[in-house]
Amino acid sequence: MSDKLRLAVIGVGYLGRFHALIYSRMTDVMLVGVVDADPARAQAVATEAGCAVFDRAADLVDRVDAVSIVVPTTLHRSAAEPFLRRGIAVLIEKPIAATQADGAAIVQLADDHGALVQIGHVERFNAGVMALAERITAPRYIEAQRMGGFTERATDVDVVSDLMIHDIDIILALVGEPISCISAVGSAVLTPHVDIASARLEFVNGTVANVVASRVSEKQTRRIRVFQPGAYLSLDFIAQTIDSAGLKERPGAARPDIVRERLQIEAVKPLDRELAAFVQSVRTGRPPLVDGAIGLKALEVALEVRARIGG
Repeated sequence: MSDKLRLAVIGVGYLGRFHALIYSRMTDVMLVGVVDADPARAQAVATEAGCAVFDRAADLVDRVDAVSIVVPTTLHRSAAEPFLRRGIAVLIEKPIAATQADGAAIVQLADDHGALVQIGHVERFNAGVMALAERITAPRYIEAQRMGGFTERATDVDVVSDLMIHDIDIILALVGEPISCISAVGSAVLTPHVDIASARLEFVNGTVANVVASRVSEKQTRRIRVFQPGAYLSLDFIAQTIDSAGLKERPGAARPDIVRERLQIEAVKPLDRELAAFVQSVRTGRPPLVDGAIGLKALEVALEVRARIGG
């Protein structure tokens, strides 16, 4: 590997464009090129990022050390496979795939060929989530809401795979225990897919999480609340604040005082941090924060939620 990591972006739509621009600003990265099904879009992003355009992803296999895969979810496996077979590191936008079989195949290919895989669960790199995780010791009850207005982007998948999977992944990481039971309800509203969903996740240690996701809501809400013995914490993803309440013993008092605090989180761009972590993992071989197996587990839970909704 040269001093500069050779990178490319496969798929430069709304999100892929940001991948290309962020890589282009990294001093230790050489953005080799971009590929997109729309040649005009590929050329526009390449001009903006100062890199070349390639007609096919296959043309990049011998030219790169790593790639970002930012194509529609149904194409993740086919886009990643040529690189994985060559042992090339891959960052795949979440979810890892559209089906469990494709996700499992990606993980197996990576294992077979020694390729590093990171899944783009960008909220794990949210400064608020990282600060919250540091304060969680024994969560017993969790509420998560991720609600917003309708957009045309990502309507090829349902709201569970598009939005709820973020909170599923965060909750799995916070609890760290297997799930014992899943129940869910939801409905299609503006697309052929489920646009609003509510799920209840029960864990073997007794922890319960209620998760709501909507892409047909008037008000944007992104919040997670965690209750654990002696403490309550609430993260507002938008305001980047953590509100907490805890107990403080007072000598001679019949009951402890309730101490409330608001922590303002220093704003950090999660996608910048995520891509920087990917580059660092490729350079050092250090396992990603969200590897293929973790991404696959989040997908499996999301698919089970979707199956429980039915329809």
